[in-house]
This record gives sequence, C-alpha cells and structure tokens, in this order.
Amino acid sequence: MASIIKTPSGTWKAIIRKRGFPPTIKTFRVKRDADDWARTTEDEMVRGLYIRRQSADRMTLAQALERYATEVTPTKKHCTQLGERSHTAALKKFFGAYSMSAVSPDLVAKFRDQRLVDGKAANTVRLDLALLGHLYTVAMREWGVGLVYNPVRLVRKPAPGAARDRRLDDGEEARLLAAVAAHSNPMLKWIVELAIETGMRRSEITSLKLEHVDMERRIARLLDTKNGESRTVPLSRRATEVMLEAISNPVRPDDTRLIFFGEPGRDGKRRPWQYDRVWRQILAKEGFHNFHFHDLRHEAVSRLVEYGFSDQEVSAISGHKSMQMLKRYTHLRTEDLVAKLDRINQSNWS
Repeated sequence: MASIIKTPSGTWKAIIRKRGFPPTIKTFRVKRDADDWARTTEDEMVRGLYIRRQSADRMTLAQALERYATEVTPTKKHCTQLGERSHTAALKKFFGAYSMSAVSPDLVAKFRDQRLVDGKAANTVRLDLALLGHLYTVAMREWGVGLVYNPVRLVRKPAPGAARDRRLDDGEEARLLAAVAAHSNPMLKWIVELAIETGMRRSEITSLKLEHVDMERRIARLLDTKNGESRTVPLSRRATEVMLEAISNPVRPDDTRLIFFGEPGRDGKRRPWQYDRVWRQILAKEGFHNFHFHDLRHEAVSRLVEYGFSDQEVSAISGHKSMQMLKRYTHLRTEDLVAKLDRINQSNWS
C-alpha cells in the first residue's frame, strides 16, 4: 500500500514500497494527484507493466542528443557522422527543452510538418525522424531510460522523394572539368574525374589509400562502402591516368597513406579531404542548377548501361545490392533510346 505524506513545504510525497520493486517516490502539489499516481503505479506493478519513468522525466532531448553524439555517432561511418550534424541541430532546436517522456507522437508529427513547410526535402525529414527514432531505441534498450514506447514509430514518414534524374547536359561536363581544373588544389579535378569514370561514391573516393589501388591490374579495392560490403572497381584508361596523377601527387606528406588527404586535425591525424565548400562555390559560379556531387555517380552508372554493360556487370561495379536500387540510378537519355530504335528498324528493313 502506498504512503502519502505531506512535506514541510506543503507538497505531497507518494511513496510505494512493494516486494520485487525498488522504492518508488514522487512528489506532487495536490494530494489527489499523489493518490492517483500511487494507485496507477501500483496497478502497473501488479499487472507487470511498470516502468521506472524518472530517468525519462529528467533527461531532456538536448541531453540525450549530446550523449548520442558522444557514444553512438562515432561508431558510424565518417560521411554519416558529417551528415548527422544538420539533423541533430534541427532536432535539438525543436525538441531540446522537452524531456524524453514528454515527446509524444503528435509533437513528432508537428515537427515533421514544420520541416516540410520550411521547404526541407522529404528525404531530409525522413532522415531527421530516423535519427530521432534510433535515439529513442538506444535510450530504451541500452541506457535504461524508462519509456513506454518509441513515439517516432507511431508517426507517418513523408513519402520518399522521386529518384533524381539529373545528368550532365551537352557542354556541362567540359565546363565542369575546366572549372575544377582551375582550382588551386588538383585533387578536386582528380576526384571529379574518378567519380565520372568509375561511379564511386564521394566517400569511397576520398577514403582510398595507396595500398587500395593496384595499377598493374587497373583496379581499386573499396573496403569501406555504404552497404558495408567491400568491392573491387575496374579502372578505365582515363581513370587509370587520373589515379596515377593522384598517386604521384608531389605534395603528399609522409604521415598519411590517403590519396586525397586533408590538413591535420586537432589530434594531429589526417583525414580525407573535405571539399564541400569549394565544390558548392564552383557550381554557383558556373551556373550549375540542381546539381549534386552524387549526380556524377548517376551519370557514370547510366553511361555503363548505355555502353551495353549488363545489369549484373553494372551492379558489380557500382555496388548496388538490388536491381530495384540500380534502376533508381540508371536514367537513360530518351533521345538515345530513339536513336537505338531507329537503328533496329533500319536493320529490319534492310
């Protein structure tokens, strides 16, 4: 049976001592609230539904996100860590002052809708919610935070955005290569050319080390990929020339094996070169609209299909695990298909 005690300050303290459970105490301003809480809590204990909620009441979302950034984020891939920063900032701005237990599905839905109204892409909002949902999962399973459910699981996610179909138009490739070649750091041109020639992701290119490239066999071994599986990428003649130039970079310091290296961090270690700002500046200056670095991968994979490679051969090069995902990246030019149809018709009539 619970004890309800009036404190010297005029509040009411409910104390529950039940065999098999630790002592549970909570303070209320009104005695009726203390009675209701004690009765509900004892009922949950009897029914085996009791969860200690104090930790969830005390921990704010801001505190939880900071702990997540310290304990969980470092275990993820470097590129994921970088992308997670903007999502963390958005979540902290909206939910930061709320306790973990105070975040309800309707509040999560309000956050989702507000982000969409602010013009954020559906996929961006989906990543926001994925991070928030994983935060709750980790808090419940590993941190011992007393939560009844994960509020994100009860909220609709925005529909995935349409697959991008941005290709390099006539003349754009030459303008882009000329622009990156004019940059003071030659690594930018090498990275862009390798993306077009091989279809490798940006993180796969920038994480390449000298020992990953076999110039005699003309292959690059990717050990750290997005889907977690290593693969070997063949190098075209142009890709081989570019890789030779990059490997022979005369300014490479002795303290790194990275082919595309950045300046030492605060810990003295060199990490892959981060060229985001330079890339965005060049795109803006050259008037490239709605163009992302990842579109170079779209371009490369689509060209492989146009050159006549089979789906299996393309997936072996690009690393796509399913034909459905591969389809999202292969956007054939309609005019090329028209020309192919004409050749077939001409062959049939001759």
